[in-house]
Amino acid sequence: MRQVKLPLILGIFIAGFATQVVAQDVKTLPEVVVEAKNYKYLRSVDNKNDAEPVKILERKAAAYDVKNSEFYDDDNETYYISFYLPEGYVLAVYDKDGKLLRTAERFKDIDLPPAVRKAVVNRFPQWKISKDIYLVKYNEPSGAKKDYKLILENGSKRLRVKTDENGEFH
Repeated sequence: MRQVKLPLILGIFIAGFATQVVAQDVKTLPEVVVEAKNYKYLRSVDNKNDAEPVKILERKAAAYDVKNSEFYDDDNETYYISFYLPEGYVLAVYDKDGKLLRTAERFKDIDLPPAVRKAVVNRFPQWKISKDIYLVKYNEPSGAKKDYKLILENGSKRLRVKTDENGEFH
């Protein structure tokens, strides 16, 4: 009896695995090409823990090609380009070669990173976050500076606080 069950179970397992492998449909994702000159920006903003709207706009700003835009003119030294979503915007400045020089970014009422949420809960345990604004200022030589401006509420009391991406209060 034992010898019959093992081959039967093994056969069912192999057949089940084979149908899974054959049934998978492999889809290719659209490729996002970021020119090498803007990798410093992406590395500086390091948006792994950021909300999805932030990631989307920062990737668009990094991948934007000034030379292929309708505004490109060899005589211009800098280009000011804006990227918008309902949750926020990125104002970016590029040089004539397409290198991202600086940005001013502002996002409203987005998902906060875990470090910021944890810092608020630890320092203000009875308060809840009612509004938040995420600000990023990127400058080519110095990198990105990130701040969160929060409005906390506890009943009828309101409190404004400011923190960085690590949850350190200012």
